[in-house]
Amino acid sequence: MANSTTNNKNKAGAKPDVATLLGVVVAVSGIIGGLILEKGKIADITQPTAAFIVLGGTFGAVLVSMPMSVVMGAVKRLQNVLFEKSQGAEVLINEIIDYAAKARKNGLVSLEQDADVIPDRFMRKAITLAVDGTDILEIRKMLELEIELVEQRADAEANVFESAGGFAPTIGIIGAVMGLIQVMKDLGNLEAVGHGIAVAFVATIYGVGLANIFLLPFATKIKCRAQHELQMKELIVEGVVGIVEGLNPKLIRSKLEAYVEASQGKAQTAKGGAMKTSAKPVEA
Repeated sequence: MANSTTNNKNKAGAKPDVATLLGVVVAVSGIIGGLILEKGKIADITQPTAAFIVLGGTFGAVLVSMPMSVVMGAVKRLQNVLFEKSQGAEVLINEIIDYAAKARKNGLVSLEQDADVIPDRFMRKAITLAVDGTDILEIRKMLELEIELVEQRADAEANVFESAGGFAPTIGIIGAVMGLIQVMKDLGNLEAVGHGIAVAFVATIYGVGLANIFLLPFATKIKCRAQHELQMKELIVEGVVGIVEGLNPKLIRSKLEAYVEASQGKAQTAKGGAMKTSAKPVEA
């Protein structure tokens, strides 16, 4: 039974995150739509120079403030924003119960072959520790330490996008001031001055838009994904500990389902706090 569940898990890959893609499309469309309704043109806010200043300046500021390893990790973490894993808590609980039933019937050693082919590294490590006869307290200690490290790494990588979201509007202002400096050189031509001022403020739009449509929402989404990942890992810890203790699979299922309900309640509370702090709009 464990093998069939594992195979099903292999088939369940990542799929595009519709909410992220839809959110970006709606936000960008709203801005462009408002511009058009005001009888503006897309060309009015298309300034490669402003984009170069904002993107280059923001990326450079992030490199100065963050270690390169954390920045690269944050770039890789973007896949958690654009894609979501289809596996949920129910699938994971079923997999754990399959292992529990097999261990209760044939002993923990019977899970040794399953451990070698488990695709999830954390689950594989947990089952391997159980099969090797590791003490329950030691199993919990080792796995919880790894969970803590995963949480710290996710927070650090989310902070990269939060920092970038703080830098971008300021860099946009720098770009606007640079444009105004160029405009002031030709005050004799009032028509050119008006056009130049309008162009200069495009950098501010890019900075504020980049921060509030992409960077800060990305940071919040990364934290939400990380919270879900941590809950799944904690579920594995509780399940494997139950297997080692020799609990009835039905009791393990009840325990894990209750744990999921409690974790979801805590996640909603934590999410509300995160939305108030890390995702607040940045103004120029």
